[in-house]
Amino acid sequence: MVEVAILSGSASDAAIVDKAAAVLEEYGISYEVRVLSAHRDPEILDEYVKKSDCKVFIAIAGLSAALPGVVASKTGKPVIGVPVSGNLMGLDALLSIVQMPKGVPVACVGIDSGENAALLAYRILKLK
Repeated sequence: MVEVAILSGSASDAAIVDKAAAVLEEYGISYEVRVLSAHRDPEILDEYVKKSDCKVFIAIAGLSAALPGVVASKTGKPVIGVPVSGNLMGLDALLSIVQMPKGVPVACVGIDSGENAALLAYRILKLK
């Protein structure tokens, strides 16, 4: 069982994943990393989210940044979205993550802020 699942929409998000993973390692939090696109791998993503025994999801995505919202729509667990800088300096991803519809909450940290996502996951885990 892992405490945190770090999901990224693309292998090109590896630098942000690495930032989050480094913080989780520093605090001794177990995690796993998967590259699963909400657009290219919807069935695999759906199955992964439903079967995961993690306690918190970190979803890292750029451009349309659908991944955090899709994950949140399939679980009652906390989801932390990390927008990735891209064509519009990450503002497109940021707005996609923070503008979730009612009933699909996603926490959002700053653009490329994998460290803060991991720190937020740590604080959520400390509540228990």
